[in-house]
Amino acid sequence: MTDDSKEVSLLRGIGVSSGIVIGKAYRIDKGMAESTYYCHLDPSDTDAEIKRFRDALKQSREQLQRIKRKLAVEGKVREHIRIIDAHLMILKDRMLIKDTIDVIKGQRANAEWALRTVLKEIKDTFDKMDDEYLRERGSDIEHIVDRVLVNLSGRKEATMSDIKEPVVVVAHDLSPTDTAQMAGSKVLAFLTDIGGRTSHTSIVARSLEIPAVVGLENVTRKVETGDTVVVDGMTGAVIINPSKSVIKVYERRRERYESYGRALLHYKDLPAETTDGHRISLTGNMEMTEEVSSLVDHGAEGIGLYRSEFLYLNRRDLPGEEEHLRAYKRVLKKVAPNPVVIRTLDVGGDKLLSHGEPVEEANPAMGLRAIRFTLKRTDIFKTQLRAVLRASASGKIRVLFPMLSGVEELRRAKALLEEAKEELKREKKPFDPDIEVGAMIEVPSAALIADIMAKEADFFSIGTNDLLQYSLAIDRVNEHVAYLYEPLHPGVLRIIKSVADAAQAQGIPVGVCGEMAGEPEHALIFLGMGIDQLSMNAFSLLRVKRLIRSVSFSEAREISMKVLEFSTAKEVENYVSARLSEFYREEFSN
Repeated sequence: MTDDSKEVSLLRGIGVSSGIVIGKAYRIDKGMAESTYYCHLDPSDTDAEIKRFRDALKQSREQLQRIKRKLAVEGKVREHIRIIDAHLMILKDRMLIKDTIDVIKGQRANAEWALRTVLKEIKDTFDKMDDEYLRERGSDIEHIVDRVLVNLSGRKEATMSDIKEPVVVVAHDLSPTDTAQMAGSKVLAFLTDIGGRTSHTSIVARSLEIPAVVGLENVTRKVETGDTVVVDGMTGAVIINPSKSVIKVYERRRERYESYGRALLHYKDLPAETTDGHRISLTGNMEMTEEVSSLVDHGAEGIGLYRSEFLYLNRRDLPGEEEHLRAYKRVLKKVAPNPVVIRTLDVGGDKLLSHGEPVEEANPAMGLRAIRFTLKRTDIFKTQLRAVLRASASGKIRVLFPMLSGVEELRRAKALLEEAKEELKREKKPFDPDIEVGAMIEVPSAALIADIMAKEADFFSIGTNDLLQYSLAIDRVNEHVAYLYEPLHPGVLRIIKSVADAAQAQGIPVGVCGEMAGEPEHALIFLGMGIDQLSMNAFSLLRVKRLIRSVSFSEAREISMKVLEFSTAKEVENYVSARLSEFYREEFSN
């Protein structure tokens, strides 16, 4: 399988879908940017160029429709068809089409150049967004533009159906449509130069359980079709042309990983209960309906964080009440009888550019976003609240308000919820009158008055991603201060402990729904602090449940108390890692 004459390379990217694969590479050339040049048109040629552009759009739509029909017939990835529908909507976007035609006419430019020019403006807008999930939505538009560019060139685009033997696909980028077509195909894993954990492509990969590493920067330049590659979707490591000894090491790791995965399934239907009988709830974080099946398959006891932002993105109109309602009911149906916590819209004026005049802000992360934005745009907020309430008639739903900085915002949000209830009563539309209202604790000011907030909320959910950012005063995407991003910083742990204490004193449940919840080291500390619910991605659920069932609550409490005595994040990390290995040896062995 190996060729010892070839150079061995190790690349590190972002492991977005776990699993270890050793296989032959199959490189797909989907990059088009380098072939897009400006061509000056004669005025008499612009109409023909516009027609060429429209023909390419039509051809792209027909291709997606064919793929959609094929996936629907095969029934393998029915949930992902909605992503293709979203891409079809982008192809019909009047602004994208009009702006491109304007560039063709105004600059007498060829269609390829015009389309790339418009794409760059759109991408610049998305790239400035602070939120990683929202930033990744720009890649959907890029995927669609790439498809149109391929059709403008007259080239045949490589498809997954061209693959006849088991391979690891290597590409500059892949669209969610490409990934959806991998279900049941010969694709063992995939590697890409670009991409992030929250792209639609990565989400689809996880839901289909196809190992994947993205963000490798130059894997397409390093790998040739036929090269042997090792893919570790958990650590993000990729080894090109490994030696026989390295292959043996990874074959053992793969066997151990698969064996471990099978062993973890044993825990799927068992309660998340410590050895001395203390029980907590393990739930899933989700953005799209496509993710729910994987969460349920990994034992999620409901949805602890339903990020509703996707309903607002990649479109130029606002979602209506009925659309919200259908989306929420689909998720409820999949997780019934377990509950769903719906976080109300958590974007800002800078991120809803298509729905009105943009709000220029020097620092959007601390500006008009989340509850601040929805309290200003009560028309958008009320639509969502009415839909959440109506969905509550079909199952157990809790509503969660994000980025509260004080009690007044919570009271105003609750008042709008009551208004929505009164409207629905008058309209004789059913809802749960006792729907629980949660306060998301992710701003230090809210954490500091958690004892007061706890008197007005039915539950707390600690959003560790933003809480870390605001508590440590760091921009998570700023490479110059990335070293300060320390989840186990003693200051952060003390804040979380004080919030947990305040909730317990008031007798309301408290959960953690950030990325920290899915890390066993952090989950162990949270367990000891008395956190009632941990919400995480599918991959982490069984690992964390196994940990919880391996430790006593008294041991976890001892550990969580001890970490509060340390001075630095490193000291905390060293101590917890040492203690964790006592309960969770598989995670610490190679």
